[in-house]
Amino acid sequence: MDVSVIIPAYNEEKNISNVLSVIGGMNELADILVVNDGSTDNTSAIAHSCGVRVIDLEENMGKSHAMWTGLQNTHGIAVLFLDADLVGLKQNQVLELIKPILDGSADMTLGLFTSGRGVTDLAQRLAPFLTGQRAVRRVILEGLPREEWISGYGIEVALTRYVKEKGFRVQEVTLDNVTHTMKEEKLGLARGVKARLKMYWEIAKEVNRN
Repeated sequence: MDVSVIIPAYNEEKNISNVLSVIGGMNELADILVVNDGSTDNTSAIAHSCGVRVIDLEENMGKSHAMWTGLQNTHGIAVLFLDADLVGLKQNQVLELIKPILDGSADMTLGLFTSGRGVTDLAQRLAPFLTGQRAVRRVILEGLPREEWISGYGIEVALTRYVKEKGFRVQEVTLDNVTHTMKEEKLGLARGVKARLKMYWEIAKEVNRN
């Protein structure tokens, strides 16, 4: 079973090479695609230098649109989504995310941080359905209604709800010592808080949609 990796990225020049250096040499992954979501920094150039495919969106369209663009430009029967700002990811953890899909024991896996950083560990314990690290059978993604792919950061809520409604099998995978860079660290306090509030608003909007 082919596995395509899709990494939505917006202004991640400081982080994305860390993720790509881990997955770039994995034979189990048929295709790696970075969707550069209108970045104004060197995200695209760095991703290109890592030898992976890159699609450059002219303007920032939001996480869900970047994921949908990636889906339209990959062909793997299984799709692995990874955030571009992961810290501490290991190849064996990538394998643990895709293995249940490949062996048919799950239809979607959720990668949950633990022992990496208190604040991110807690967030995922409280709301595991918000994780950006997940492997999914393509047929499920193709069945998700098109309007859900414009929900921004609400896409994880939409996808989790859809999988539950359809009765697909979900398996959680522990990602020990993995975390990500917080928005306030990447953007500074003021811009980071603004970006975080926008993320929360998009998530809340999707949670309340139905």
